Amino acid sequence: MFETFDSKKSRYASVGVVSSLPGELIDSIWYIIDLDLKGLIPLDNILSFDLLNNEGRVTMYFSQEGSEVEMGIDLPFGYSSDFPQEVYAYDDGSRQTILLPNEIRQR
Repeated sequence: MFETFDSKKSRYASVGVVSSLPGELIDSIWYIIDLDLKGLIPLDNILSFDLLNNEGRVTMYFSQEGSEVEMGIDLPFGYSSDFPQEVYAYDDGSRQTILLPNEIRQR
């Protein structure tokens, strides 16, 4: 078995994510995984992040199926109603990708 979300592996964002989120929010997901989640709990190969409006700023809300650990991380970036409500981080063992919900279903 491989270690999920190893920061040394290739990381990507889907075309749908790149076209709907600014780069700093995409980067923030990787930072949250590396700095806030790794080592705290065992991570599955699919992680869920909700993007919430917190008084005009983004709160990234993490949850993982089968885990009681949930976490909201307030970010200093402006929120837009054009942002997707949810994104996933997916690790297939060789590369990691941030995807929209409709893109994860295609895998």
